[in-house]
Amino acid sequence: MTNWEVVLLGIIQGISEFLPISSSGHLEIAKVLMGNTLVQKESLLLTIVLHGATALSTLFVFRKDIGELIRDLFLKQSKESWRFVLFIVISMVPAAVVGLFFESTIAALFSGNLIVVGSLLLCTGVLLYFANRTPAESQPLSTRHAWWIGLAQAIAILPGLSRSGATIGTALLLKVERPAAARFSFLMVIPLIFGSMAKSLLEFEAAEMSIAPLQLGIGFLTAFIAGVLACKWMIALVNKSQLVYFSVYCAAAGIFALVYGSF
Repeated sequence: MTNWEVVLLGIIQGISEFLPISSSGHLEIAKVLMGNTLVQKESLLLTIVLHGATALSTLFVFRKDIGELIRDLFLKQSKESWRFVLFIVISMVPAAVVGLFFESTIAALFSGNLIVVGSLLLCTGVLLYFANRTPAESQPLSTRHAWWIGLAQAIAILPGLSRSGATIGTALLLKVERPAAARFSFLMVIPLIFGSMAKSLLEFEAAEMSIAPLQLGIGFLTAFIAGVLACKWMIALVNKSQLVYFSVYCAAAGIFALVYGSF
């Protein structure tokens, strides 16, 4: 694997982790377009590093929010902060169940099947279109909202269905205010990312390492920078009701994947 390939993977991971265009779907398309060589040769360790970079980029963007949340939890004993943590825990349940009991079934879908990817990209486009048309509301987060947003996150593990698009779109359809929808969507995934990383590290075998430490550093830095920029951009787009652009993009990418996969 060359340094440029690592940079490309870092950019794809960093951008698509936050923008509602499906990172898994784009990686599946990349595998096919590149002759099943680039992503298949990517080591497990590089995958862990790139996901760690995007998780840390989330922590960086929301460092003030997280700092205030921790301070309120342990110093002020704020009920609002404890409620927010409870909502995150509730949202994690569906994804945890899917990851523990249906991992092998879902993994079978990550095999360059562009028909599946294209269909789900179209679904992402439709969801974003209707979410963008939802009038701005000011409903605060509730237990019901957390559960349905968490369920959307669990379903979004499918290749082609954007996690951020599914969670933010569901929140907007549930009439959650836009800033709160974006904030909750990005913060709720942090425990799951670190949990998935820990699971992967436990299963990791040294023999699987096929990438130089310098390339790991390049991939991490690229994914981190791209993640910070994409996260900030996505927050601004949600607040400005500009998800329709990604709706059109996902529809176009979905049609391309369906046509290319058919031939």
